[in-house]
Amino acid sequence: MLPPPTPFQAKLIWAALTGLCVATLAFLLAALVWALGRVLDVLSPVLWPLAVAGALAYLLDPIVDRLERLGMTRVQAVGAVFVLALLMVTGLVGSVVPQLLGQARELVRNAPTFVARLEAHLEHWATHPPALLEQTLRKFGLPWLRVAPDTNAVPEAIHKEAGAPAKSTVPPGTNWLDQLDPQTVQRVTEWSGRALRAVGAWLADQLSRVTALFGAVAALALIPIYLFYLLVEKRRIAGTWTKYVPLRDSRLKDELVFVLRSVNDHLIAFFRGQVLVAMCDGVLYGIGFALIGLPYAVLLGAMAMILTIIPFLGAIVTCLTALILALVTYGDWQHPLLVLGVVAIVQAIEGYVLQPRILGTRVGLHPMVIIVAIMTGTTLLGGLLGGILAIPMAAVLRVLLARYIWHSSERVIPADKPTFS
Repeated sequence: MLPPPTPFQAKLIWAALTGLCVATLAFLLAALVWALGRVLDVLSPVLWPLAVAGALAYLLDPIVDRLERLGMTRVQAVGAVFVLALLMVTGLVGSVVPQLLGQARELVRNAPTFVARLEAHLEHWATHPPALLEQTLRKFGLPWLRVAPDTNAVPEAIHKEAGAPAKSTVPPGTNWLDQLDPQTVQRVTEWSGRALRAVGAWLADQLSRVTALFGAVAALALIPIYLFYLLVEKRRIAGTWTKYVPLRDSRLKDELVFVLRSVNDHLIAFFRGQVLVAMCDGVLYGIGFALIGLPYAVLLGAMAMILTIIPFLGAIVTCLTALILALVTYGDWQHPLLVLGVVAIVQAIEGYVLQPRILGTRVGLHPMVIIVAIMTGTTLLGGLLGGILAIPMAAVLRVLLARYIWHSSERVIPADKPTFS
């Protein structure tokens, strides 16, 4: 009979078993993420309209509630919101969307010119740095490295004069088919086969694009239908969804209901807060850039409206894009400084006006959590849909940690409502 392990051996065995369990859990987690990514890839046509409708329902529900408190029925309030949204969309399509498309086409057309201008400015600054910058660097022992211009001229291409065309040596009356080289005939045959295969692949690609377009149109048509039922059936969903949890009444069911309600509170705080703040930021950026005369102001505002959903990163990308456009368009220091002024003013309005007014004291997801969730979702789950769906997953993780790891005995999110709801 083997002797019992020594204390050191026992610790080593338990450490090995713990490492094996951790490695197994990591493998299972990676397999789960991979499987979830494949499922999202297959079900994306179904999940896209539902996810968009859910996000819009979070945004529009406070307006519907307020109209209902004014005396309308729930259906009437939802109908009024739909009519108002239709009027707004029609106005945007008639006024903003044409400018947006026109500026996007113009930006794509002028992109090579902007790149050439940027390279010219950088080369000029490398060879002729500002005097103040050069003096400052020399004070710290870092002299500016002037880049000598390239004096080696590229020799011009030597063009050969074309000679006189050769005269035909084919005897008169000879059939031209007899003059063809067998290798040439074989090459033509092979080329014809490749051309037919390419045409077939092109037709299949066009058919797949038409099918994808049809699926996108169908998904867009389903968004208002999902949104209507989510808004109309809000109270029924909120009051009876716990009955459909596939668990009998127990402590486990109570815990699951708590987690789901806390996740819903986080999502409300995100979509009614961060998304609405991002929309306001986009409008402010567009107005500010237009006032300083920056081109593509509408396009930059629309881009900021989407990017600033991601805290910090959206503002940084918008600022850098606007700085590059100001630099290549005007080539001075005044307009980049004006761009920085606009960004500073918008960030101040967001920090001191928009977030306190919209979010209030409601606790949502931390900005770093949102950044990591979106980046992880787009990388592991694939595409923008993965980034959007990673936000609820981050909310689940946040609630679980607060409930069972950090031992929070109270609700994760305060019960007070934001001022606009």
